[in-house]
Amino acid sequence: MSADFVDALVAGQPMGADFVIRLLGDVRVSHGASWYEVPEGSKRLLAFVALHRGRMGRGHAAATLWPDAADSRAAGNLRSALWRLNQAIVELIEVDRHHLAFRPGVLVDIDLVTSWAGRMVTGRPMPDDLLVLPTHGLLFDLLPGWYDDWVLTERERVRLRVLHGMEAMTRHLVKAGRCAEAVEVALAAAGAEPLRESAQQSLLEAHLAEGNWVEGHRSLDTYRRLLARELGVEPHPRLAELLGSYPRARTSPITDRDRASSINILS
Repeated sequence: MSADFVDALVAGQPMGADFVIRLLGDVRVSHGASWYEVPEGSKRLLAFVALHRGRMGRGHAAATLWPDAADSRAAGNLRSALWRLNQAIVELIEVDRHHLAFRPGVLVDIDLVTSWAGRMVTGRPMPDDLLVLPTHGLLFDLLPGWYDDWVLTERERVRLRVLHGMEAMTRHLVKAGRCAEAVEVALAAAGAEPLRESAQQSLLEAHLAEGNWVEGHRSLDTYRRLLARELGVEPHPRLAELLGSYPRARTSPITDRDRASSINILS
């Protein structure tokens, strides 16, 4: 589950890690084994500060969060949201007359996840990065149901970063000989974005690394039919070339039984 995955990333942080702002699925706060519900009237403020990071002007935050209110009214709304947040949870946001920012030590789940993905993509994963698999769809659910511009942009950034990280993790797992787990991660990436060709290629490579040519053929056949139905196009030739280059492809042609078993809910 994504909570397990994020918890593993939190556990790998240097000593002194404090509260963790959770934006995947819903706005919540955790501190060790304790969880805190964020007041509804403070969720937008907490999410805004978490997504924008660093120190920001109080006037900018108030005007963005309450764009239809007069400046004085927006400033009052900001003070109320801060007060409710501080009543529910120990002070997370430090405030002076003109600025606000998280206090030192506060972590944000999407920062941990995107940093993990960055390490995967650059080929520099830490030892613990490969211990827990990011296979839960909630990793793509940044503030679901929120449609503010400042949320939509960040949601797309996180989605793409996680997909890149999962595809890179698949390759790291294959290289480590953990092919079954590589298939799991690749399936999660392809399930999140079924039309994404790089995810399908990662899945195909994982199947072949595991020695399952027929599974690779099934996944490519499923992808081919999905592309034809949704976009009217064929997969890039490199996928068929990858499958055809596998030694077993020259000695074990696909049978009618294999073709029948490859039909699934996408057909």
